[in-house]
Amino acid sequence: MSELVVRVAGIGVYGPGLTGWPVAAAVLRGEREFDGADPPRPAPGLLPAAERRRAPDTVLYASQAATEACAMAQADPAQLPCIFSSTQGDIAITDYMCATLVQTPRELSPTKFHNSVHNAAAGYWSIATGCREPATALSAWTDSVGAGLLEAAIQVADSGAPVLFAAYDVAAPGPLHSAVPFDRAFALAFVLAPPDSAPGMRLALRRAADGAARDAVDADWARALRAQNASADGLALLQALAANAPRTLHIGAGPQLTLRAEFAP
Repeated sequence: MSELVVRVAGIGVYGPGLTGWPVAAAVLRGEREFDGADPPRPAPGLLPAAERRRAPDTVLYASQAATEACAMAQADPAQLPCIFSSTQGDIAITDYMCATLVQTPRELSPTKFHNSVHNAAAGYWSIATGCREPATALSAWTDSVGAGLLEAAIQVADSGAPVLFAAYDVAAPGPLHSAVPFDRAFALAFVLAPPDSAPGMRLALRRAADGAARDAVDADWARALRAQNASADGLALLQALAANAPRTLHIGAGPQLTLRAEFAP
């Protein structure tokens, strides 16, 4: 795998104790105590009010983080190709559909069925922003953050233009929790740009050596959040960005693929 170099032009985050990038950066630098309370339900401004009311939490969390990243990058979301990655998509709706099909199949909600597809967040985002650029929805199970980051960097290298990347997951209710043990909702987003076209931290990605240990944030709260939501795997990336200093870390992008990520101001 050749080295991929981008700039992180915009950052967004929304989750327990991390309600936006300024708050999250201060917590990750140790300048502010982590407040583990669940935040208010997101209300991303780029989604019309009617869409916010009917959208599931997956869409709201992903759109909240994506909106913040686009604003920080001063990028028009209508002009950005986008990648949305999630371990399992909307697991709450999947649980609802399974239960309803067993108990009262004729009462299955068309709206909830419409929201159950894995690309629902990408679809809502594209429609709300009027974006006609390519939209990608992907999953690499608990390595979905790294896989989505790699896909976004490849698209930047291929097109020579900025790309939006968002990763998100929500809590898993009911029997499915035994297979998808997520208890919290969390989302992050980056606008990645060509290395010479925008300000922001430089990020170089390459394949790590076989057996390289994957990095995580050391704080107890971060380890706990990562155990409760696979998209919080991105906390290590966010900590490196918050430090605004040279750093190298490793992040999973698949069962047999680990990325070496080198950050520099």
